Amino acid sequence: MMNGRKITLCALWLLVGVCAQASEMSRKLQASEHVLLMRHTLAPGVGDPAGYALNDCKTQRNLSAQGRKQASVVGAWLKKQGVTAAEVYTSAWCRCQDTAKLLDFGSVQVEPALASFFDEMHQAKERTTSLKQLIADKLKTKGDKALILVTHHVNIQDYAGENIASGDMVLARVGADGQLLSYKLIPRPD
Repeated sequence: MMNGRKITLCALWLLVGVCAQASEMSRKLQASEHVLLMRHTLAPGVGDPAGYALNDCKTQRNLSAQGRKQASVVGAWLKKQGVTAAEVYTSAWCRCQDTAKLLDFGSVQVEPALASFFDEMHQAKERTTSLKQLIADKLKTKGDKALILVTHHVNIQDYAGENIASGDMVLARVGADGQLLSYKLIPRPD
């Protein structure tokens, strides 16, 4: 009988610990100093084919079936973390838009500040300045919703100094001006 109580008590404490840990991300994202940057999920290859057009997904590198599944899994995982409402912004590239939509937080808005500069590395500084301004502006108006930005590895690398894999995320703590103060890398959940 005593062992049964100990096991039940241990299980209860474990559950409380998991719930407390799960809500840490949600609490941070509800505050006005955190943003979640996410690289689009798996889109096999590197860059885009020559002559691609942003208004024609058939000309771009797109999510694979595995990438589509990964995006849905990430969205479900975020909800398990307690993220129930989010403002989601995305790059215009189809692989980012599809990732953002498959997170399943409702409407998704294309934001030029999240556009890739992979083919135009000379735009890195300008694009990162625009990203900081976007973050600063959106954190002021998002209320207690999470702010999720779906973009490309070059954008995240230039902003946070971290080259992340497809579907990985960076939970960034930022200043009022959108400047990165610290971050935590969050690997894509399987």
